[in-house]
Amino acid sequence: MSRLSYALTAGALVAACLGAVAWAQQPAPPPFATTKVEGTDNVYVFRYGNHQSMFVVTSAGVIATDPIGYGRPQAVVTYVDEIKKVSSQPIKYLIYSHHHFDHIAGGKPFKDAGATIVAHKRAKERLAIIKDPHTVLPDETVDASRTITLGETTLELSYIGLNHSDSTLVMRLPKQKVLFAVDFIPVGTVPGRGMIDFYPLETEDSMKKVLAMDWDKLIPGHPGAPGGRLGTKQDVQDQLTFLQDASAAVKAEAQAGQVLGRRREGAEAAEVPELAWLRAELAVRAAALLRPLGTRDLISTSWSSRRTGLGPPRAPSPSASC
Repeated sequence: MSRLSYALTAGALVAACLGAVAWAQQPAPPPFATTKVEGTDNVYVFRYGNHQSMFVVTSAGVIATDPIGYGRPQAVVTYVDEIKKVSSQPIKYLIYSHHHFDHIAGGKPFKDAGATIVAHKRAKERLAIIKDPHTVLPDETVDASRTITLGETTLELSYIGLNHSDSTLVMRLPKQKVLFAVDFIPVGTVPGRGMIDFYPLETEDSMKKVLAMDWDKLIPGHPGAPGGRLGTKQDVQDQLTFLQDASAAVKAEAQAGQVLGRRREGAEAAEVPELAWLRAELAVRAAALLRPLGTRDLISTSWSSRRTGLGPPRAPSPSASC
């Protein structure tokens, strides 16, 4: 067995063991929860299952985000009910973070409550083609940026380029120094290996732009680890550093010809793209797991193999999820 094969096998075993231990140590959370963000008096996180959204209560109404009702319409009804428990103010806005269904499906109860739905212009373009009856089309769209002021609260919407989709809006509350960014910055967790509709190189730029913003707390679209914690700038820097490190490692391996799928002997050194991408992905995951464990080593960047240009063809999918 080759050295690389040993590394891959060992990496898989380590991953399995770590995953089993982590799973055993985590008590089952309740199906949903609403939590006020510490240090604020009007910012809340609504979690249902493994998805979560931010909502903000103002003196003139409520700004909600992502209905997270894909395949579970009861989640959206619960979301609206949870908002009503916190405030009697009407829901004025529902803002989509990006066009992936696992985050934005199910918004009809918000629309019925009178909310104006806002999204990036590309999100509306994609949703208009799909015509999914469970996903309400946006009423208003954003190109580069928009500021929503409601009561005493200001919410900044920014499109910072390609990352986990081509339609992601980052939402920042400047007064509260809270940021809501979905899917492209995991907090203390391993990114999903599929990472459909993902742009690793451009994601580095997005992360740098997020780091340059003024904020203290990051609400991710999936609960942070451990314990559903919120993110910090260090979390963003850790993800960015690993993405850069892994990209460099995979690029070097690919350029050295260490890939699967070589054509038959004597053929020109061309690789089958799908297999080369898979090899690069596995190699990076194994390498990360085999390092001495520390904060940065708990973060995987297997999807960074696209930096080599060997990744599989990408076609944005409106139903993609993280």
